[in-house]
Amino acid sequence: MNQISNSIATVSTQESDARNRRRSQRVMLRFPILVKIERPDARTLQAPGLTLVINAHGGLLETSLEVESNWKISLINAQSGMTVGGRVVRVEKRGDGPLIVAFEFDQRTPQFWPISFPPEDWGA
Repeated sequence: MNQISNSIATVSTQESDARNRRRSQRVMLRFPILVKIERPDARTLQAPGLTLVINAHGGLLETSLEVESNWKISLINAQSGMTVGGRVVRVEKRGDGPLIVAFEFDQRTPQFWPISFPPEDWGA
């Protein structure tokens, strides 16, 4: 009986670890950026944003722009002037505050952020 319980616990832990794996390390960073979106009606809108969590593949930010999942998004790093494109993955509304937007870059772009990420094989 004890042997069965241990096996079940091991499987649950492994499944949980697999669900929580990310393509790159997440870093909590409040970093001001300019957010530009391309609406389906071809209008382009922009507003300041503030990151909450970043990684080499995208992140999570706050913005006043009304966006929807799968819309094209561009982020502009005001410090470096670099622009990177991507898409909106998820949008959450929390009360009367700004929207919380999960986004992913079109391609891995760790150099967009003002920090250095560990190499991809860091945990190998």
